[in-house]
Amino acid sequence: MYRAIAKNKRNTVFIILLFILIIGGLAALAAYIYRDVSIVIITLVIATGYAVIQYFAASSQALSMSGAHEIQKADNPRLYRIVENLSITTGTPMPKVYIINDPAPNAFATGRDPEHASVAATTGILELLTDSELEGVMAHEIGHVRNYDIRVSMIVFGLVVAVGFIADMLMRMAFFGGRNNNNGGNPIVLVLGLAAFIVAPIVAAVVQAAISRQREYLADATGALTTRHPDALASALQKLSDYGRPMQRQNSGMAHMWIADPAKPGVMARLFSTHPPIPDRIARLGEIGRTF
Repeated sequence: MYRAIAKNKRNTVFIILLFILIIGGLAALAAYIYRDVSIVIITLVIATGYAVIQYFAASSQALSMSGAHEIQKADNPRLYRIVENLSITTGTPMPKVYIINDPAPNAFATGRDPEHASVAATTGILELLTDSELEGVMAHEIGHVRNYDIRVSMIVFGLVVAVGFIADMLMRMAFFGGRNNNNGGNPIVLVLGLAAFIVAPIVAAVVQAAISRQREYLADATGALTTRHPDALASALQKLSDYGRPMQRQNSGMAHMWIADPAKPGVMARLFSTHPPIPDRIARLGEIGRTF
């Protein structure tokens, strides 16, 4: 159990390091083409600033885009008490609880740290799951908060923005060069710039999706450890697979936040998917259950 959590954390660190290597390579190429390191530094500063803004604004944006409305215990005692009990069990502050009026069964968590956390569930998931299954799902979502997954997502988001800026800059340099740039008409530089412009964002998207999948595995393991009932979460995931449907209000920017892909299954290629295949998640939960 603990080995599974440690493995997922190591995988995430490895993938982030890969991301940094990609940016370093792009930055070195840009500095070589333009003969000016300062433009790379400026680009990274802009990307970092944009990520910081999103870091503080992402939670409210996600709740607004999903159409979530905050509830108190009297509004839905079942959901509120499950979240409250999990908060007591894990020793984390009580997050704000939201419900989304949508028949598609799904849930997500947001918040840059446990002190600023929120969890949301759709009306569809509340109707579909038993109490133990719903507890497993909410433990998964609180696991995201406890593991600071939003913080990791924002770091990765900043890295993706940096890759996009540098790749776009390389393309422009390759075509137009600059007054003091003797490489502007060099066909090799043109090919390198075009290759970076096309390949780098694709690689960044693949790496970002890989990190998101690792965080889902980690939240599954954390939720199983919290409830000591991985079979309940596995059962919930199976129902989400069997009865899943597209969300009424879809937004690709927050697809990675849901416990199950909010788009219609099969729309996104597995390589770019922000979620691991549900059969794989269920199989891992089965392995975790055998270690208890």
